This record gives sequence, structure tokens and C-alpha cells, in this order.
Amino acid sequence: MSKTITILGNGSWSSALAKILTDNGHPIHWWMRSPEALEKLRSTSHNPHYLTSVTYDLTLIDLCSNLEEAIQKADIIIIGIPSAFVVEALQGCAKNCFENKIVLSAIKGILPNQNVLLNDYLSTHFHLDIDTYGCISGPCHAEEVATEKLSYLTFASSNIEVSKETSALFANQYLHTIQSNDVYGVQYAAVLKNIYALGAGIAHGLDYGDNFLSVYITNCFSELQQFMDVISTQTQHHYNTSAYLGDLLVTCYSLHSRNRTFGNFIGKGYTVNAAKLELNMVAEGYFASKGIYEICERMHYELPIVNCIYNILWKQQSAQAAFKKIEKLCS
Repeated sequence: MSKTITILGNGSWSSALAKILTDNGHPIHWWMRSPEALEKLRSTSHNPHYLTSVTYDLTLIDLCSNLEEAIQKADIIIIGIPSAFVVEALQGCAKNCFENKIVLSAIKGILPNQNVLLNDYLSTHFHLDIDTYGCISGPCHAEEVATEKLSYLTFASSNIEVSKETSALFANQYLHTIQSNDVYGVQYAAVLKNIYALGAGIAHGLDYGDNFLSVYITNCFSELQQFMDVISTQTQHHYNTSAYLGDLLVTCYSLHSRNRTFGNFIGKGYTVNAAKLELNMVAEGYFASKGIYEICERMHYELPIVNCIYNILWKQQSAQAAFKKIEKLCS
């Protein structure tokens, strides 16, 4: 008997995952916070806010407005709620709500204020077993999934059977899947690449060219590896794979990247609040920069490029001055 699936979240990435699963013929339960979006999808077969060109097969979708009921209905729970809103969304859920379920994180961020990955939060507050947890990552923009451009996703779990089982649900002609046991490394890499992509956007807004950007990204990749070797020593990290290098490259260069776009506004002189209003989406790198900075501070460890981006976003340091420092760091 096939396992049932629930998706929590209504953003572009959750919408892309819903498309992949239903394209593959898998029925899903789909929870949305917004009753308006839910009813619009029910009446038009289109998400009114994200990937609006996608037509969903509603015969395969059970739209849900009650989060805890949506969790109870499924064997596999995919959490695609932006990291800034996860804690609030799960408030009130029973402590054992994830018992005997596989939980997949589709969040490329750490939880603000908590400064922890999703699995650590769920383990502490909902008694989640790490062997029933996995994450989805890799260079895969939702907008390209919507148009069925060939993409690659990594499914990482400390339990390789979870990686195999969940990746098989998504594999099709336009989505290739990769299994990994590096669940901590893949998640931290996704967090850091959002910060670095935001910095790449700032550099573009400041009118730096491709030559500098290539050197900047090279140094970011080196800094990422140094951090990983300190923060996550349990598993060997394969840095030259798509979940590490590939995701960093596409997020720094692509016009689909919301973190790059957010940074571009900052580089052009927008305040953080003005950039948020222009983007009208959550840029995970904004919160991640503060979270990683505080983690490093606690560890007495320094990530110079992350520090510069944190100072621009959270300490109102001049972007021009901060990037003069980054120029000296790059080699």
C-alpha cells in the first residue's frame, strides 16, 4: 500500500512540490494558511499567488485548512512553510503529532531566534526521531519546475532508506533525484548559500561585474566548507555535488533567486524594509545571516563574508564599505 502525503505550505516551493507529486499520479493533502488562496485553487485549479501558470489536477488533491488534521491524514509530511513562520504554524499541535511519520523539510533556512535546523527543533519540541527525517535540497528553482525544465533534487537523511523511499516519489522525466546521508551538511549548505546569494545580489546592485562575482562565489564556497568542517563532523561532506556547489551557483547567478533579487535592491540603496516590500516574498538569507552570525558568535568562530552581509542587513553598515572589506578578503 502506498504511503499518503501531506504538504504544509503555500509558497512557490510547496507549489512546485505539489506539481511534481501530482504529475507523478500521487494523491496529496495540501494545507494552506490562507482560506482565500485555498478557495481560489479549489475553484480555478490554479494557485492565485505562486506558479500561477500551473494547472493542478484537483482529483488528486485534498485541500486542507486545519494543519493538525492535515498532519494526521498522512504518512509523509513535507514542511514547506518559510522558516520564519514554522514555530507559529506548529503551535498548538500535539507533541506526538509526527510519531510514526516521515518528515521531509523543504525549508532552506534555520528557524529565526531558535537558530536551529528544523530537525533539531522538531526533536526538542515534538520528539521527532532523526531516522524518520529527511530534507529536500539542490539547485531547483520552482519557476523552472513549473515549466518542466530538467532539474536535480537531493534527498538527504541519516536513514538512507528514507532518502530512497521519498526520492522515488518525485523522480520523473524532468526531475532527477539523488540520495544522500549528509542531512546536516546539506541543510547548512542551503542556509549559507542563501546568505551568499544575497551578497551576490548586493554586489550586482553596487555594479560589480561578473569577474568579481566569480571570485566572490569562489571565496564563499571556501568559507562554506570551512564552516561545515567545524559545525558538522558526523558525516563526510561531498562539496562538489549539486546540493553544495550547484545550489550555491544557481542561487547566486539566477534571476529566479529571491535572495539575489533582495540583495540587488539593497545594493541599489533600498532599505531592508523597502526591499521586503518590493520583493513581497520571504528571502531566507535575510534571517539566515543573523542566525549563522549568532551561531558563530556562540562558537567563537568567524565567517568574514557572512559577517559583512550581516552588518549590511542588521547593523545598517554601508554596502559599499562592507564590500570594500570583501574585496580584500577575496583572492
